[in-house]
Amino acid sequence: MAAYLALLKFTPQGLQNIHESTRRAAVFKAAAKKAGAKVTHTYWTLGAYDGAILFEAPDDTVVAALMVSLAGLGNVQTTVLRAFSGAEFDAVVAKSPRL
Repeated sequence: MAAYLALLKFTPQGLQNIHESTRRAAVFKAAAKKAGAKVTHTYWTLGAYDGAILFEAPDDTVVAALMVSLAGLGNVQTTVLRAFSGAEFDAVVAKSPRL
């Protein structure tokens, strides 16, 4: 499965309901599992983003569906990054033509 990093920013609604944040994270983790993805870590952060979710999914369609569902609740805005391990990135670079 491919790895992804979702960066989260609370919306005004999410801040208003901040005390439910960890419960919402557990609900997301269960929904991800049901969709065939696996949440490996959930973090609440300081700085430009309010949280991050590290997860694995079988394809981008599953990721898009999960992010649409999550953002649709109105508590967070999401930015998703595809993450590559060192070995995966070496494979990418090996296939990269020299220009």
